[in-house]
Amino acid sequence: MSRAIVQDRAAPLADRLAAAKAGADGVRVPYRIGIRELVVLRTERLTPTLIRLTLGGPGIEGFESHVPEEHVRLIFPDEDGQLRLPEANGDVLRWPRPFPVSREYTVRRFDPDAGELDIDVAVHRGGVASDWAESVEPGARVPVAGPPGGFVVPRHHDRYLFAGDLTALPQIARYLEQLPSTAGGWAIVEVADAGEEIPLAAPPGFRVRWVHRGELPPGAGDGLARAVREVDLPREGRTFVWVAGEADAVRPLRRWVKELGLPAGDVRICGYWKRGVADYDDD
Repeated sequence: MSRAIVQDRAAPLADRLAAAKAGADGVRVPYRIGIRELVVLRTERLTPTLIRLTLGGPGIEGFESHVPEEHVRLIFPDEDGQLRLPEANGDVLRWPRPFPVSREYTVRRFDPDAGELDIDVAVHRGGVASDWAESVEPGARVPVAGPPGGFVVPRHHDRYLFAGDLTALPQIARYLEQLPSTAGGWAIVEVADAGEEIPLAAPPGFRVRWVHRGELPPGAGDGLARAVREVDLPREGRTFVWVAGEADAVRPLRRWVKELGLPAGDVRICGYWKRGVADYDDD
């Protein structure tokens, strides 16, 4: 239940970003997509299930990051050890077929002055990127594609509601850091227990709630959806609702926002992953 309007590339990027931030609805702004080899500078275990990779090196030059909702793809060798990379094709990439082994992650932080890109990886047994993140050492190299653009949320809403599971936590954290200090609303994050919670730099007007699912596996249960539906959204003014997580777990919230009558331009609900499906694509 979202209207991800896509801009064209005719105008300069700075102008398109400015227009999107001043616009009425959320809009996807495309960037020129790059492919680069980055170096693992360091790793940090934020919680038992969340690892931060800091990437950099000469390949970081020219990387672009402008808004909280941006994603890159880490590319890994096939089972036979072959590394197949996309090729630049104008402003986009031409990907080989079958599609290479890759996983998509939020740009958690980009510091152009330091030449550093942070990626937070939710670890789980048997995941290609997860296993790699748990064992990788500084100095290792990894191909990174993107971001292909960013989804811009206008700053004129009266309040914001951000919700998601562990996979959405990096993006929720970045949204909270980049909103104006005067912004208010709610941030709801489902995790296993208090050991998976991290500090969030939310504006004073935000209420942060952690939902503990306990022994249930990730993506199971309805704790996140119930917590979101408990929010009493004011009828006056505009609320932007952003929700991401396991595809089936967030599906009931698509009906919820429709029942509330929220405008499509004020809603973005994404299935970031799906239980039993590798590299799930909600698009």
